[in-house]
Amino acid sequence: MNLPDGEPAIEPANGAREEIEQRPHGIAPVWHTVALIVFILAVSIAGAYRSPGITSGGRVHKLATYAITGALEVAIVGWVAFGMRLRRIPLRSLFGAIPGDLRSIALDAGIAIVFWIGSMMALGTAALFWLSVETAITHKPLPMHSTGGVPTPDPSQQHAVRAVLRLAPSNGREIAGWILLCLLVGVAEELVFRGYLQRQFAAWARGEVAAGVALSAITFGAAHGYEGVRSMFLLTLSGVFFSFLALFRRSLRAGIFAHTWHDAFTGLMVSLLHARHLL
Repeated sequence: MNLPDGEPAIEPANGAREEIEQRPHGIAPVWHTVALIVFILAVSIAGAYRSPGITSGGRVHKLATYAITGALEVAIVGWVAFGMRLRRIPLRSLFGAIPGDLRSIALDAGIAIVFWIGSMMALGTAALFWLSVETAITHKPLPMHSTGGVPTPDPSQQHAVRAVLRLAPSNGREIAGWILLCLLVGVAEELVFRGYLQRQFAAWARGEVAAGVALSAITFGAAHGYEGVRSMFLLTLSGVFFSFLALFRRSLRAGIFAHTWHDAFTGLMVSLLHARHLL
């Protein structure tokens, strides 16, 4: 190869040329991913400073909140699809290998249940560890209720509890809306965080899967600013678990099952406990 002035160009050595050819490419432009991350963080920061939910006269319109949240999730998935289309990569490729036979679906459902139980145990242990470290640093004893000796949540946790209470369903229509929203969020967030961002971050790190797992998990935790610092830490850890599950199954289906079940179960349990005046 010659330059326009006739001087020979310097060709890369064989090893360097092979490294360039084998280097993973991002699944979307850099600007597209940066814009997505900025938007996610902006929504998280806004949620940290205001109570979630569409309100009128102090009353939360839960179905309207569910609808707007669902529309936002769909918009984010649409943005991801747009970025991938610029690279001519189909959105469905993010889901991985998903056989449609009943046996495969049942296997993923069983794995999701086992994963959910194990991850909840691990996150419970991590929460106790966080609380112990926080207590040791602040030198403050755990606040207790006057009866029962049950620790009370700190202000950030109280904010998270109030947020969940405001959004938890309380009647048949809201329960149906909540389950549909959880299904949509389960699909959308696994697609965005464990599909798109994990692969994109790994590509930026020249194929380092660990970097993709870590950075997508951090972004996942940072996306939940309204739940407080402790919950953001635990959700980051949860993001790592979900990434490992996606890599283990080579698809997002088991993670979608576990994610949907966790969100639905949490909302329904909070609603039940609140109705019985236990929360």
